[in-house]
Amino acid sequence: MPTAAARGAAAGAVGVLAMDVATWAMFRRESSRDLLREKRARVFGKDTAHAVVRQVTRAVGSDAGSDEPNGAGIAVHYRLGMGPGAVYAVQRRRWVRTGGGALYGLLLFVVDDELAAPLLHLAGAPNAYPLIAHVRGLVGHVALGMVTEATLRAMEDGPAPQP
Repeated sequence: MPTAAARGAAAGAVGVLAMDVATWAMFRRESSRDLLREKRARVFGKDTAHAVVRQVTRAVGSDAGSDEPNGAGIAVHYRLGMGPGAVYAVQRRRWVRTGGGALYGLLLFVVDDELAAPLLHLAGAPNAYPLIAHVRGLVGHVALGMVTEATLRAMEDGPAPQP
């Protein structure tokens, strides 16, 4: 049986996929004005994961990572769900299981999107983004948290009995 951390990393990857489905559905319905404002607020005009890759490749004198999407950016994006998913799986019985994983998703949104990314210069200042970008991020992270929790529960319960 995999460790709790391994199950959490796997569940976090499933959560990232759910977040992507939710946020892309919202993204496609946003106004061109809001999308342009968001693109201008982004570091290198890229999402946080691709901005990480671009900063690293620039630091080593490469132009790799300038295209978006790229494999490295997608890998970073999934890692940003898998790492916290591993920690969540180990700690969830103690504190953040509230709301079926919704509180976990909310915490990720606040810490990652609103605090860490801007402080690390991987995203623009929160007030540079349109409100809808924050709403989309919140909805996406709550979906990530709830799907991560649901996936962990499914892994704990095991497969359904066969008739």
